[in-house]
Amino acid sequence: MKKIEAVIKPFKLDEVREALSEVGITGLTVSEVKGFGRQKGHTELYRGAEYVVDFLPKIKIEIVIGDDVVEQAIEAIIKAARTGKIGDGKIFVTQVEQVVRIRTGELNEDAI
Repeated sequence: MKKIEAVIKPFKLDEVREALSEVGITGLTVSEVKGFGRQKGHTELYRGAEYVVDFLPKIKIEIVIGDDVVEQAIEAIIKAARTGKIGDGKIFVTQVEQVVRIRTGELNEDAI
């Protein structure tokens, strides 16, 4: 099993969710996060004062899936989230050792 964490632009969330649904992935966790990479933030003007916004709003999507659908999920996220501009985001894939469904006690593949 693998855990995919994708950090994307907020307005791309619905497109990514639909793309993942099309490849059979229905469960995911979404968090509103802030961060920056090469974008390095930007400068804004508020009430005549200029200030730097270092951390930009992003969306973090987390899914745990079987090894057999990892590549499909990655491709779906890339196609749906890509704008071609800086700040499109990143995808991180890590190994998951164990999953337990709290309600039933099911383990691993049965729990996802």
